[in-house]
Amino acid sequence: MATDFSYVVTPFLAWAIAGTSKFVINSVHARKLAFGLIGYGGLPSNHSAIVSSVATLVALKHGIDHPAFGVALALAFIVVLDATSLRRQVGKHAAFLNKLRTSSLEEAPLRERMGHSRVEVGAGILVGVAVALLITRLLSPTA
Repeated sequence: MATDFSYVVTPFLAWAIAGTSKFVINSVHARKLAFGLIGYGGLPSNHSAIVSSVATLVALKHGIDHPAFGVALALAFIVVLDATSLRRQVGKHAAFLNKLRTSSLEEAPLRERMGHSRVEVGAGILVGVAVALLITRLLSPTA
């Protein structure tokens, strides 16, 4: 029986494609290499790409009636809800607190780009689904 590396390759590739895309998009917008914008927030959502790639892979390989799909889908919902609600609110609070700060403080400002918009999450989900479809086609044994 051959070892199935698709469960390792798929989320890693989804993360790499989403992260590279985000870096390119941020760099185009900033008109310079945007290393300072690496991290949370931005289009597409890396986290959404990772969890949607795994959920899609499980659905394609085992079906939506498999218990692993339920677990993967639950994890995906938690990650997406966290990105669009809690982390987004943390970013808004950071922006407000940064406005209240006095310029005499030596501390760095709080990071404001924390969460994601629905469009950013949707783009991440599309990346994840596309990667899972690609990996399934490339790594599936031919009948």
